[in-house]
Amino acid sequence: MRFPEELLLLLHVEESGYFVPIPPWRMSFALAGGVLMELSLENRIDSDLDSIMLTDSTPTGDEMLDPALDEIARSKQVHSPQYWVERIAQRSEEIIDTAVDRLVDKGIFESDDGGFWSLSHKVSRTGRYPLVGGWAGEEIKSRIFRVLFDDEIPEPRDVAIIGLVNYCDGFRAMLDPEEYELAEKNIELYSGMDLIARAIALAVRGSRPLVRRSRLTKRIPAVSLRRLLRSPHVRDGNLPALFGALATTHGPVFELRVPFSDPLIFLAGPQINHWANRHGRMYLRARDYFADFEKVYGASGVLPSLDGPEHFRLRKAMAPAYSHRRLGDQVDQLYDHARRYMAAWRVGDTFQAAHLCRRMINRQISSLSVSVDSQDIFDDLMSYKERALSVHVLRILPKFALRTPGMKRRAKAIDTLLDRVQSVHTPAQRAGCPRNLADDLLGLNTSDPQLMPESNLRFALSAALIASVYLGDAFSLALYAMASRPEFHAEIRSEADALFESGDPAGEDFTPSAMDVTRRFVAECLRMYPIVPVSVRNVMNSCVVEGYQLPVGSRVHIAQTAPHYMETVFPDPFSFDIDRYRAPRNEHRGAGYAPYGVGTHRCLGFRWMELQLIVNLMMVAHYFTVEIHPPDYQLKFAPFPSMKPNGKLKFRIAEQVREIPRA
Repeated sequence: MRFPEELLLLLHVEESGYFVPIPPWRMSFALAGGVLMELSLENRIDSDLDSIMLTDSTPTGDEMLDPALDEIARSKQVHSPQYWVERIAQRSEEIIDTAVDRLVDKGIFESDDGGFWSLSHKVSRTGRYPLVGGWAGEEIKSRIFRVLFDDEIPEPRDVAIIGLVNYCDGFRAMLDPEEYELAEKNIELYSGMDLIARAIALAVRGSRPLVRRSRLTKRIPAVSLRRLLRSPHVRDGNLPALFGALATTHGPVFELRVPFSDPLIFLAGPQINHWANRHGRMYLRARDYFADFEKVYGASGVLPSLDGPEHFRLRKAMAPAYSHRRLGDQVDQLYDHARRYMAAWRVGDTFQAAHLCRRMINRQISSLSVSVDSQDIFDDLMSYKERALSVHVLRILPKFALRTPGMKRRAKAIDTLLDRVQSVHTPAQRAGCPRNLADDLLGLNTSDPQLMPESNLRFALSAALIASVYLGDAFSLALYAMASRPEFHAEIRSEADALFESGDPAGEDFTPSAMDVTRRFVAECLRMYPIVPVSVRNVMNSCVVEGYQLPVGSRVHIAQTAPHYMETVFPDPFSFDIDRYRAPRNEHRGAGYAPYGVGTHRCLGFRWMELQLIVNLMMVAHYFTVEIHPPDYQLKFAPFPSMKPNGKLKFRIAEQVREIPRA
């Protein structure tokens, strides 16, 4: 294990899923020092307080070390350790990415799709790391803390690690003041023993992060409302394409000037997504924009509005409920509900697309998530939620719009849902039933009422059904793509027929090879037709992004799906091409593909969503041929409060391929 990996492990905080909050520039120096220490141990360099000398330019074969070795070898002068620490620190993000990937590959870290990392269950249980040759390495915190607190004689590597952490100020951030006072003598003693660690100290003391004041940063370009309205993407309602075009023209940060309102700051582009994934948690928070919306449900501190360790705790607690495995274990119920819904379809029937797909998905999610039927109240739940979003998040409607008699009547559906869920979720009635989301929420309320208070259940349980809106709209757009492209309709049917040929497949039968075309087809639908194209955040710490200063308190709109329509990320972006997701192209690998959001608030249930979309598409293709109605329909979006096809899109049942078996 290399020094940068051990450094990250020592600074990892299991309770927050991230690392000890130390200044990024100090962390960069520590990582650079770790690379130099490894080169020294590999006998590639020798050092003293004044210089680093090359002893062997032969590459190590390690991508973390060789770029630094190559730069030292190409240098025509001998430089000090401080010089090389500062130089290599410029590659710190690349070093971190490599180190984290290795820790995941070694089974030490388990990655979360929100950008968090946890120690694997085996490491947490045994306190030992899996290394080549078996379980060998002792958990680093145990080693270092024995040296600091129990006066155990350290190994040379431990001396080096102590120096790295000390000079990036990690111990002060890791330990309570009383603990630090007890360990301070040993920290200072061992930190001075390693020459490169001392070079880091000199680099830290002699350097400071560049403080960029407003006059030193670039002026944010402004886009007038008149120019905006000229875009054909506005008329089509295609927000990802609109923001992709604006980012291509104006750069990754720009303002929209709207009459009678403060300018709206937008961030867009693959480099913005990368920054939000890596650094957004340090500068942005979700709480501010979401607070008024959650209050509508009488809630406070729900998953979308939490930040930091509490968000990580709740996300981790709820992850099993939204997992691919949970849906895979209940896929037989998914088949049953899909067939029951499609049994009413007749050849020649025409359906409004969004209404059909939302209700089909709601029937499935309602049963799978909360074990009740909510078809009769679904429209009220959906209307109330969309009005609340328009008032309190998008702010395109006044507050009284949520207090009209009609909205007050629809709000009662939330309590109706809560009563239904609680009436069937008793120990006796749930005995022998597969665990679902409501079980997890109610169980968490019992075991940790601060993390999941009763006051938040109205929001949490209704939000599960509101997911029918987002998933239903994604399904309607995927069904549009399939119906409008007969060649894919046939290929998806072929995969479905193969899976269902010998009876209903189990969840584990949906392997990448068994659903290759459908999986790539869904991925392309999510690129071209993402449901949530923009994320809203408030700046809690001033920062400079791509040369533009974002002041504290400003609200930013991250158009994470803008790269979906940028030529540099997805060539020919308006072309529907499922081969983008096949090697060697793999255009979705990287920050540019973001249909589920970016950063710590990335959609928790996206793997569930993908499987449910795939199964529903396959079942429709297995039993029916669906056509667009009217035949000359050109896709346009209704983009608020989330992306969906406009009301003119309809589906016509053109053919029933086979009979639907009765449940």
